[in-house]
Amino acid sequence: MLLLARHGQTAENAAGRILGHRDPPLDRAGRAQAAALADSLAGAGLRALWTSPLLRARETAEAIARRTGLEPVPLAALVESRRGRWEGRTVAELLQEDPDRFAAFAAADPQFAFPGGESLREQLERTRVAIDLITAGPLPAAAVAHAGTIRSALALAGRPVPPEAALAHGVTISLELRPQPEGGAA
Repeated sequence: MLLLARHGQTAENAAGRILGHRDPPLDRAGRAQAAALADSLAGAGLRALWTSPLLRARETAEAIARRTGLEPVPLAALVESRRGRWEGRTVAELLQEDPDRFAAFAAADPQFAFPGGESLREQLERTRVAIDLITAGPLPAAAVAHAGTIRSALALAGRPVPPEAALAHGVTISLELRPQPEGGAA
């Protein structure tokens, strides 16, 4: 089993800003979410803990590490998508300026690409690499990542892909892992 955890909230998340590769720390609410997440995972029998290299994910993973005794392993493939010209912009601005493109993003259209950034297809392939690396190691494992990464993992598992706004900070999604045909994941 792989538990995918979304990092705790940042002040920019709370303001409705698109982060992508922006690297703010957790805010007070995010630190509380990380602590609650850590408490919920303390008895889960985890054997490995992975994290995106971005600060908000690392801080969340460090809270889990304090409760589980596991050392978080940074994995670049877990990083959030590069969101190009959307980074730092608010969802409200984007909805007003480009509602069709935002709708394609929210619907996880595989043809969608962030203006000046990464496509959802590229993130899907990166997430496949991350899942393959993680599942080659000890399980159960937890991976602290981002909404985009979690959405990609759900798509790879053939599960419904919710809009990012539906993935709360500091919660986990469980993926039951099954053997896949050569080259597959989750």
